[in-house]
Amino acid sequence: SVTAKGVAVAKAIYGGVHNSDDERAYLSWQVASELSDAATQYDSTTDSWVLDITSTGGDLDNVTYDTVVEWMNTGMARYYDSLQTTLPDLATFQSSGGKLLHYHGESDPSVPAASSVRYWQSVRSIMYPDMKDAESLAALQDWYQLYLVPGAAHCGANTLQPNGPFPEDNMNTMIKWVEKGIKPTGLNATIQAGTSEGDVEALCQWPTRPLWKSGKSAFECVNDRASIDTWTYTFPAFSIPVY
Repeated sequence: SVTAKGVAVAKAIYGGVHNSDDERAYLSWQVASELSDAATQYDSTTDSWVLDITSTGGDLDNVTYDTVVEWMNTGMARYYDSLQTTLPDLATFQSSGGKLLHYHGESDPSVPAASSVRYWQSVRSIMYPDMKDAESLAALQDWYQLYLVPGAAHCGANTLQPNGPFPEDNMNTMIKWVEKGIKPTGLNATIQAGTSEGDVEALCQWPTRPLWKSGKSAFECVNDRASIDTWTYTFPAFSIPVY
């Protein structure tokens, strides 16, 4: 059974990191993502379940959310140039003929899927700041396309959601785009397990979202502002761009 305390813990994790002023420091995983980083281990010496985080020496006494935000700020300052894809100006890549297929599992338990949405939005706003929405979207999708994979985990299908699809033909799609000029309008994704194993579904290109409609036998890719807004975040806890 799920306790009230367990529900509160899950809500806190899915809510993301905030400092003591309730300013957001980072987004979290999507609801339905496995919370594997929160798994505890049994300590036979103390006869208790503990959270072992090697980088902190296992000691989290007196560590507050403000401490965590401070650690994040220090880490970004030291390793910003090597550990994150943070450059939103891809003009050199684009002007040289580069094409980018970017996909991310919505239930990724390691890298929050919304971080990919944030990066895509940043590239769009930096490279096409003076265009209207429809114009900037068309310009970006001409060489950079983002796809969120419903139910997928980190770089693969999700055993906890076996009827979820995962794209398998990306290289062929990319070759056709680069060498033959056939721009994709979607990505095919194959269900690899479960009762629908072998079925192929079409992934929606961001910012369209897959929604079911009454009387339909499958979802449709639609522009749903309410859904899109749930993927949009700001991080007032920091004074620098965060991805």
